[in-house]
Amino acid sequence: SLRQKKKLTIRWKHYIIVYRCFVNIHADKSGKGDKKIMKFHSFLIKYGEIGIKGKNRYLFEDALVRQMRFALKDVDGSFYVHKSYGRVYVDCDGDYDYEETVESLKRVFGIVGICPVVRLEDRGFEQLKKDVAAYIGEMYPDKNKTFKVEARRSRKSYPKTSMEINCDLGEVILETYPEMKVDVHHPDIRLNVEVREEIYLFSEIIPGPGGMPVGTNGSAMLLLSGGIDSPVAGYMVSKRGVELEATYFHAPPYTSERAKEKVVDLAKLVSKYAGPIKLHVVNFTDIQLYIYEKCPHEELTIIMRRYMMKIAEHFAKKDGCLGMITGESIGQVASQTMQSLAATNAVCTLPVYRPLIGFDKREIVEISEKIDTYETSIQPFEDCCTIFVAKHPVTKPNLERIEKSELNLSEKIDELVQQAIDTVEIIKVK
Repeated sequence: SLRQKKKLTIRWKHYIIVYRCFVNIHADKSGKGDKKIMKFHSFLIKYGEIGIKGKNRYLFEDALVRQMRFALKDVDGSFYVHKSYGRVYVDCDGDYDYEETVESLKRVFGIVGICPVVRLEDRGFEQLKKDVAAYIGEMYPDKNKTFKVEARRSRKSYPKTSMEINCDLGEVILETYPEMKVDVHHPDIRLNVEVREEIYLFSEIIPGPGGMPVGTNGSAMLLLSGGIDSPVAGYMVSKRGVELEATYFHAPPYTSERAKEKVVDLAKLVSKYAGPIKLHVVNFTDIQLYIYEKCPHEELTIIMRRYMMKIAEHFAKKDGCLGMITGESIGQVASQTMQSLAATNAVCTLPVYRPLIGFDKREIVEISEKIDTYETSIQPFEDCCTIFVAKHPVTKPNLERIEKSELNLSEKIDELVQQAIDTVEIIKVK
């Protein structure tokens, strides 16, 4: 049948990979005293919260596979990402960049562990003992370590139980490397041996970012500036499986073209984790000048912020986003006091998510450094929020007074907002 042919094709692919891994383990040393480098041709991907999703788990696994394929598309090499027996694997055909592959997978939300795997054809237990000894010898030049063997026997027809595999392989390791010791509680090395159609060996688990696969929890609109906070906010919400769109408010000639390029660069860095981002670049100059002319200067920041939220929400609703995301943190600046946030929220009908609301600046900077946005964020190109800043902005705005001040804009503001919407520039960032 067609299904049997497909299974046979996949099995032969695996056997080819197994043979290559076996050759790599037993390859002769080359060079003058050069250390052999273990070459892996598969990765076992461990996930966390996905495992408790019950009957819907396959939806989350499929989303994870899609994100992994997206993350690996620009990596040199041929990769086959697939599910098998409740696990997710990446099989690597031929030569590839190991470091680049791992770094790409470490940016995929939903992954909690990346395990470089050696896959071996089952040629009997005696051969497995030799292969395990060779694996330990390759992976750990320093043998002054403790270890534990953890076997899983998914193929119940295998002639040994999991406990027997643990004991017998542990004995081989101790005989081959007498300086090593067993520690079943806190070992330096956990050698995992999984008996399936082939034998899977792995002992290293590289931490992943955790979270949920992007695309499993709807989409939201990020108000993206050129600062430190908003890229981090987008990263954190995306980590919970939310797809991102973004809106940036540009104010030429008061903000330079380089300021816009900086925001595009930030969106590209966030997209390495969040996937493709649709970036809306809004010309906000005329609206800012009009607010500056008609409204009290101490209220400029709050009123401009309210119109930014209105415009961003327009694009969010048009594209089916379920919420708004900002990088605000309580008390960080005048527009981020509790009263100011309440005044800003009042113009929105969509929920506003502020993942950094209780963070201090040091914590935000640490995350921005981890996701490589910090150096770009601190480039000295001002955004529109920093151009028209009052000397003494109101820190406890009264909503009724703000709305009364906005009545001064009624003559022309709707026309300017519509013009900003109609002239928006859309940039697909990926």
